[in-house]
Amino acid sequence: MAENSGRHFSVEPGSDDIDSTRAPKPSAAESLGDTSGFVPIMSSGDQGAHEGRRKKNRRADAGSYTETDPYDLSGKRSRDPRKRRARVVSTILFVVGIVLIAVAGGMWFYSQKQYADQDAENAKLAAYATVDDTGSSAPVVDWASLKAINDDVVGWVQIPGTVVSFPVYQASDNDYYLHTNAEGSYALGGQVFLDYQNTAPGLVDQQTIIYGHHLRNGAMFKPIADMDNQEMFDSVSTVWYVTETGTYELEPLFVYYTNENDTNVRQFSFASTDDFHSYLSSLLSTAVTSRSDAAQIISGTNRVLTLCTCNYIDGYGRTILVCVPKSGTSATTTETGE
Repeated sequence: MAENSGRHFSVEPGSDDIDSTRAPKPSAAESLGDTSGFVPIMSSGDQGAHEGRRKKNRRADAGSYTETDPYDLSGKRSRDPRKRRARVVSTILFVVGIVLIAVAGGMWFYSQKQYADQDAENAKLAAYATVDDTGSSAPVVDWASLKAINDDVVGWVQIPGTVVSFPVYQASDNDYYLHTNAEGSYALGGQVFLDYQNTAPGLVDQQTIIYGHHLRNGAMFKPIADMDNQEMFDSVSTVWYVTETGTYELEPLFVYYTNENDTNVRQFSFASTDDFHSYLSSLLSTAVTSRSDAAQIISGTNRVLTLCTCNYIDGYGRTILVCVPKSGTSATTTETGE
């Protein structure tokens, strides 16, 4: 035991040394009950006023928070009508944005389904013809099976090495097969069809016109639209058109642009051969791609097969491919007994 200034405390062996100048801890009695010598900084009246100010400040802080809370969508906390309107407008815009996203997604999935349905229909009809992708032989078509589905079928058109290989139909107008398939149902790309004013089954008139859609997924007549590129044009050497009674081997002559209101396109017969040649020469002058000897070929031709499709070029809208029978070849006629 040690003694210091009349107060007693003990130091256990092994404990840290204690600074003898440091004031001893007050006893328990002093801590709990003995307040002699304690002078408070604030009086009890001052403490009450201070507590009142703290409560007032808390209320002011709370009021300031609710007035500027941007996440209160109910509008009940803020008494400012402008802020309520802003929150309502924000909520409406958010909901409208979600709806627009949902609608856009639905339209995208619907368009993809339409493309898939069209591809399935084309694949089903393609099974009725045996084609040679090299172009060395004409398509062999099962006419009886195609007519059992739809007897509007008049021919088959093929461009070897491309997706163009389709039955050709003819209706009483040029609208029906725009979005109607061979089975009579709606289809995005409809069917490839012969102009209703042409003499069936085609390549009877001086100009025969066949129409087909240019779908954005690359299906149907898109390769024809792509032939406005000279390299693509030069890569196509053969176009086949086959009917029940004839087989025609043709080749591309030139491609030109026009629009849907150009009535000059739909001319089928001419008063004379010279008029026909003048007509083709006039079209050649507007061509975007062509054979280098197109002018000479025109002077010796007596009929053409014209394939028409849409394009997405401002100011035009239509791409036209004019084909002529290959030099030294003639139509092969098949006797049907009908």
